[in-house]
Amino acid sequence: HVGMATAVPNGLVVPVIFNADEMNLLGLARKINDLAERARTNRLSPQELQGGTFTVTNHGASGSIIGAPIINQPQAGILGIGVIEKRVKVINDAIAIRPCAYVSFSFDHRILDGATADAFVMDIKHRLENFA
Repeated sequence: HVGMATAVPNGLVVPVIFNADEMNLLGLARKINDLAERARTNRLSPQELQGGTFTVTNHGASGSIIGAPIINQPQAGILGIGVIEKRVKVINDAIAIRPCAYVSFSFDHRILDGATADAFVMDIKHRLENFA
């Protein structure tokens, strides 16, 4: 159950995408758009704002490069994604320009250890770099 931090006129709400792990990319995109629209128009039910185990926040939407997101208790962690910008990278000894973003991950050490958290972030990095 993934929380999705969403800016609204009077602050921030975190609607929950229940069973996100069972959705395909199209289903997930539709759910994100639906929840975001209803969050911005104050049409979420109380049940849609609770029960999350993990949150994703896009501080890049405001142009921020990197942030230090705070865990939405009692969740296990929060992943922050910064703005996507073109950057110079060295790939196979060649200079290339690629879209890049920083991610940050805050987690509850009572639930996850650092090695597991690092492996999670590296898995995200690998999947994004090799997305087809």
